[in-house]
Order: sequence, then structure tokens, then C-alpha cells
Amino acid sequence: MTPEIKRVTYVILLMFLSLFVAASAMQVFNADALNNDSRNQRAVYDGYKTQRGAILVNNKPIAESIKTSDAYQYLRKYTGQQYSALTGFYSLYQGRTGLENFLDSSLRGDNSAQFFEQLNALFSGNPVTGASVELSIDQAVQQVAWDALGSKKGAVIAIEPTTGRILALVSKPGFDPNLLSTHNISNASANYKKLLTAKGAPLINRAIGGDLYAPGSIFKLVVASAAFESGKYSPQSTIANPRKYTLPGTKTVITNSGESSCGGAKRVSIATALKLSCNIPFAQLGIALGQDAIAAQARAFGFGESLNVPLKVTPSVYPMNMDSAQTGLSSFGQFDVRVSPMQMVMISAAIANAGVEMQPYLVDQIFTSNLTLLEEAKPAELRRSITTSTAEQIKKMMVAAVSSGVSSNAQIPGIKVAGKTGTAQNGVGQPYTLWFTGFAPADNPRVAVAVVIEDGGGMGQSGRGNTLAAPIAKRVMQAVLRK
Repeated sequence: MTPEIKRVTYVILLMFLSLFVAASAMQVFNADALNNDSRNQRAVYDGYKTQRGAILVNNKPIAESIKTSDAYQYLRKYTGQQYSALTGFYSLYQGRTGLENFLDSSLRGDNSAQFFEQLNALFSGNPVTGASVELSIDQAVQQVAWDALGSKKGAVIAIEPTTGRILALVSKPGFDPNLLSTHNISNASANYKKLLTAKGAPLINRAIGGDLYAPGSIFKLVVASAAFESGKYSPQSTIANPRKYTLPGTKTVITNSGESSCGGAKRVSIATALKLSCNIPFAQLGIALGQDAIAAQARAFGFGESLNVPLKVTPSVYPMNMDSAQTGLSSFGQFDVRVSPMQMVMISAAIANAGVEMQPYLVDQIFTSNLTLLEEAKPAELRRSITTSTAEQIKKMMVAAVSSGVSSNAQIPGIKVAGKTGTAQNGVGQPYTLWFTGFAPADNPRVAVAVVIEDGGGMGQSGRGNTLAAPIAKRVMQAVLRK
């Protein structure tokens, strides 16, 4: 054999070896990732060979597989739009989203925890039935949150501060997953195209993701926490209190809501500035603290960190490399600060829970068709975000904001409520984003909530967090406290 032929032979053998190794690696090492990829249509088709497990709320299915007479044997059926932000959809033609995606291996029955059931199916010839999933959601609280948000675009989340258990998660507008689970390919495709271009982007889960929101004044909770954690400030520390303030190095003038002087005195305490939600004192406080201190506190609350509940939460953002003027704007939740409702409810929950943030979770239990328990949620501490002392100080300020400040529409007769409203600007002529976050009862917290409303709730720049978001939060908190 000539040297040239030998070289060609070696090259060809090397190519075959490379292909063999790559194919083996793909099939063995990447098998789970490929199966769990929502774009893998083969996995979706294979999933119809067995009965997919149900997704349950209060032991009642909000998603289940029913027997059909067509070639696919089972059809995924949903209760409607109320839980669409949770379940997502399971479709032959568009794949899967939401919990249908993140819990896919359990729902279709090939989770490693179901090994013995799979083994039994192998020898008996009977197909495996997927595991069912019981969610942490409380049906009554979810219903109140859904109804309270009404026709407004936005989101509502309610969680237990001491456990992280998610009691309600609503995103509006929602969608009907049955439109996508149909086995009729033309209908499914047409419905998907309509949803992709529908007004309000119903396929986006606003509670945990999307483009995120400017937080406005609810971000003052983070800045106040940074101030107290620094050891240089207390709620009684005072700040200059002009009616107008020019940001350093600019001609940009900021004012408080209504161009008031935040109580009328020449200086104002941090506690009063939070109670009345004054922008100028917090801009000055933020500049004095510096962006590094605020950024560190934001990170301590979870900004910039990936989180799965098990739905994937988009990390919230506190910008860096700002000048003093931009830092001032960020200190009352403007400039490029962006947050999810999940992030803000976790901040309120941490304050309610003496500074400890619990891991939020949506799944209480996973169990087989014969009711064998596979998994059960256990409350887990995520981090300590602030000291107990700081949490207590912030809580008292939030109570004052509701009892005698600008967050008064969250008041519940006979119950001490802690809360903070926000009305975030979005550019010249753009409607405001409206917020409330807080918890109740303040002295023994059972529920923390976050409410966000887009487009000024239909009121443009006339809408306010206290006008529209706080009453929704009140109704959700009452629903929990009635139990």
C-alpha cells in the first residue's frame, strides 16, 4: 500500500471514529437533555404511547389525559385559562411549555424514581402510567387572584413567607391550552399562530418572566434595606427635603409625586419618606450609599440569580456602571432597574420572615398511579437577605405605609398589613406600571403578595399603585386569611 493510500485510509478511519464517538455521546450522555428539550417532537409523539399523569390542585385535575379513539390514544385536557401560566401546554405540534415541560419526565412516567414501575411494565407488557403532580396552589386563592385582576394585563403571586409555598400564580391575559392540545394539526397550528400574535401576548408568563418591569417605588424597600444594613442609617435618619432636586451633573429635575416636599419640613426621615413614597429623599440616599452598596443588597435578595420553582424565573436586574444621576434614578426604581413579580414577592416574604428568604415552590407532591409517593416538598432556606433587625425596621415602615401612608388601600379591618405601592414611569407619554407588594398579618405573616398591572390599568398616566394594585392585593390576602 502506498503512503498516500495509507494516509487517506487513516483519515477515513479517523472520520468514522469521530462520528461514532459523537453519536454515542449524543445518545448516551445527552439523552436526558434531548428527551427533555421541548423542541424534540419525537419525545412528544412517544409521550402519547402512555397515559400522561395529571396536574392537580386541591386533588382536582387542572390538566389530565383522556382516552381517545384516534391513533394517539390520549388527549391532554385542561380546565381553561385560569391555570395556563402554570400548566403551559402539551401539544403534538408545538411541543410543551410550563409545568408540562419542566415536569415532563415525571408526567410521562420515565423518571428515574419510577424505575420499578418501568421494570414491571417491561415484563408485563402493560404501559407505564405517568406520575401525577399535586401543586402547592390553593384553588380558592388562585380564583380570587384571577378574578381580582379582571381584564387588566399583569400578574399576581401569593406565597407563604415561612415555607416558600406558592399559593397563587396568575398571569393575564391567559390562554386556553386546549386550543393547542388538539390532535387536529390545522386547528392547532392556526390557534398557535393566533396566540403568538394576539394582543397582550398571552403565552408570556408575566409572573416570572417576559421583559420584566420597572419597579418604581417598591424598589425603595431594597434601598432602605441597604441603608440599614450599612450601619450608617436608621429609620429616623434624616435627609434634605427640597420640593425639587437636580440630579448631579445634569439638568434633570426630579420631584415627588404631586411635587410635594414630603411632609413639609426641611428634612425628612427615611421612615417618613417610605411611608409617603417620596422620590427625592431616596434619590439622595441612593447616591450617598453608592451603586455598589445597593447592588450588593439587590444580590442579597436574589437579583441576577437563576431560580427554578420549578418554572424558570427570569433574573431581575440592577444595572451597574452608572453615574451619580443614574444611581439616583435607580434608587426609586427607575432608570434600568427591572424586576419580576416573583422577585418582589420574595423580597416581601424575606422581610416578613425576619430576613430569611425561603425557596419558593409550586409542587407539593409527586405520586404514581397506585398512589406511591415519589417526591414531597420540604421547605428550604434559600438565603438570609437581611438581618432580623433590618427586617423588623422595614416591616414597621411598611405597616405605616398602609395604615397612614400612600399604600392605604391595602388596609384590612382588624388586621395589621405591611405593604408598599409603586407607580413606575416608562417613558414620555407611556402609561405607568402599577405595583403593590406586602404581607399580612404583619405580626404573624401568613401570606406575602406581589401585584403588577401594565398599561396603567387602562388609566394611562392617571393610574396609581394604591388605586388599582393595592385593592387586588387586599382581596388576595383576605382570601388566605379567611382559611
